Amino acid sequence: MITSNIPFILVLLLLAATFIQSGYDKTMYWQDNLSWLKGHFSKTPIKNIVPASLFIILVLELISGILCLAGILQLIMNNQRTFGFYGAVMSCITLILLLVGQRMAKEYEGAKTIVIYFIPAIIACYWLS
Repeated sequence: MITSNIPFILVLLLLAATFIQSGYDKTMYWQDNLSWLKGHFSKTPIKNIVPASLFIILVLELISGILCLAGILQLIMNNQRTFGFYGAVMSCITLILLLVGQRMAKEYEGAKTIVIYFIPAIIACYWLS
């Protein structure tokens, strides 16, 4: 049973590691991230709401990562995919918001990088649905 779930587990592990590490980084280095992002978004429509935007992204990243971890446990324990599916969906939503931010800031290379993470996230949505 677990061997048939290995691809799902690996993709969820990738997403969980990505978002939990990113959430940890934002939490531990909040001021550094905030200072950098204020400059990054200084010429965009969200320049006045960078702290709130950063907080929203932090919460979404943590929810995504935790749901992916819960999905891994659920797959291992009872072969169900509910939490993994919701983790993959939340990951896609989070990545889309990050992509929109990068596009607003005209940071096209950063936007391309986000697409690299989006591909396995959308595949996970399909697999786990």
